[in-house]
Amino acid sequence: MAKQELDVTQLEPKLKHPTIFDRFALLAPGETLLIHNDHDPKPLYYQMLGELGNVFHWQYLEEGPDWWRVNITRRALAEGESTLGEIAAKDLRKAQVFARNGIDFCCGGKKTLQEACAEKGLDMMRIEKELEQAEQLPAQRALPYHEWSLDLLADYIVQTHHSFMRQSLPQLVSLSQKVAAVHGAHHPELLEVAALVTATDTELAGHLIKEERVLFPYVKALVKASRSDAPAQASVFDSVQQPVNMMEMEHEVVGGYLAKLRSITNNYSLPADACNSYKLLYDQLEAFEADTHLHVHLENNILFPKAVQLEQSLTAA
Repeated sequence: MAKQELDVTQLEPKLKHPTIFDRFALLAPGETLLIHNDHDPKPLYYQMLGELGNVFHWQYLEEGPDWWRVNITRRALAEGESTLGEIAAKDLRKAQVFARNGIDFCCGGKKTLQEACAEKGLDMMRIEKELEQAEQLPAQRALPYHEWSLDLLADYIVQTHHSFMRQSLPQLVSLSQKVAAVHGAHHPELLEVAALVTATDTELAGHLIKEERVLFPYVKALVKASRSDAPAQASVFDSVQQPVNMMEMEHEVVGGYLAKLRSITNNYSLPADACNSYKLLYDQLEAFEADTHLHVHLENNILFPKAVQLEQSLTAA
């Protein structure tokens, strides 16, 4: 079927997003809607992700300065085909293969291996071979996250990863600003590094609170209800899928910041004139990135899908 196209500039402002949503709803799996716009439609991306979940693939064909052209494709997951998140959740040895090849299995965990390889221009046969080889390695003595109860997993995330973020981010903000002030004249990318670290801190401050005060307590209430055969606790949202979509959207934002940080620092490569603070900043940023990837993986690929399934089972009972 030919690709469908929509010139958004021909629509009234109030009709733009509703029209795009309506056109996307008519797409069959694998079909694409190409939109033309005179500004970056990134707000549309976040609205679709928040309201629909990660059921589409977003690809820029042209990015300004005058025109933006974007392919929005409805995902087509073949029967029995696992997503990156599902693969990583079952075997962290394979997650390391993804990380080594720059494949995002946490924020981008709902993509298939084929989609991820096509997006990054990777040889899928090579990646599949590395995944097969990973199965031959000794099994890692990783924590059995997949086997934990959801209340235990939620508490673990708060005590381990939320605590790490709250401790690390103020230090990273201060250190990035210090290094930018000293070295920014000769390494202007450090000014952007400082700005991205501050943006990450701002985004996560509210995000952690929403998880701890709203989403995680509701997940724990679902677990309690399942153990006592009691009805699920009433919530301020129609379904747990709503806050899950919002959290995943915010994960996407932070994931974008981290990807940009890695790109502008050339994979955290130090220049010849780097001082100890410069090296410490890059070391801490890499450590923060690694912890965030595991943190988001535990939520996006294990906690959230299981919470949705648990709520559905309680509702159907």
